[in-house]
Amino acid sequence: MDDEPAENISGGAGGGGAFSEFESVNAETRAEAVVDRLGELYWQKQYGGRDGFECLVRTILSQNTSDKASQPAHDALMERYGSDGDLAASLAATEQSALAETISSAGLYNQKSERMIRIAEDVLDEYGGADGFDQFVREAAPDTVRETLLEMNGVGPKTADCVLLFAGGRGGVFPVDTHVHRIARRLGVASADADHEAVREALEADVPAEKCGFGHTAMIQFGREHCSAREPACLQDPDACPMADRCEQIGVYPETGEVIDPAAAPEADTE
Repeated sequence: MDDEPAENISGGAGGGGAFSEFESVNAETRAEAVVDRLGELYWQKQYGGRDGFECLVRTILSQNTSDKASQPAHDALMERYGSDGDLAASLAATEQSALAETISSAGLYNQKSERMIRIAEDVLDEYGGADGFDQFVREAAPDTVRETLLEMNGVGPKTADCVLLFAGGRGGVFPVDTHVHRIARRLGVASADADHEAVREALEADVPAEKCGFGHTAMIQFGREHCSAREPACLQDPDACPMADRCEQIGVYPETGEVIDPAAAPEADTE
């Protein structure tokens, strides 16, 4: 497996957050039991305290790419635009072509640079800059923050939830990326045909608020190490997966080596 960058938006040993101990006995739901096991495998962390606007920009950079690709783009962006005190003001004043060149390692750099400049302009107009936006993210009602973020061009549910979690430190927020969407349905803790929002709703309903943050980041790491899209570890060795006793293997068939989307699995039928 490729080494993770020293710091990233999705957890990792150096990915931010403060290590903490959470109760992992007498789980009330299967989803909580899954998160408890993931926490034992990887880490139990509390999140929050990151700069809200930088977190938003960082998460946009991570869209449709890996942390390994987006991290250099983030570092280059902060080196070029983050030293003047207000990242939003710096991005609002820059040329799109210059920003695109700076973040080129992240992929889709023209689209992402255009979105970030428009959002920076809106933040500057609405909140006076990055500090005002930070205060809004930390202090406004979570539903209000989420709705406001979703109104921004290029900000989807996962990006909004990451800002709420990593910057706002809001409990009960379980961002759903492609890893979480795949794994929650394979494990059987969300409906096999659930879309990203339905998976989020299921996890946030069944996982205690204080465990949602590390549940998100640890599930991503589990997806990278064991439960990849095409070659989950159980295909080669049933004992290779540390979640084997908690998994319903929806859409995964070790006896034939076949892997399909959980929504297309015969066992997912509810008729």
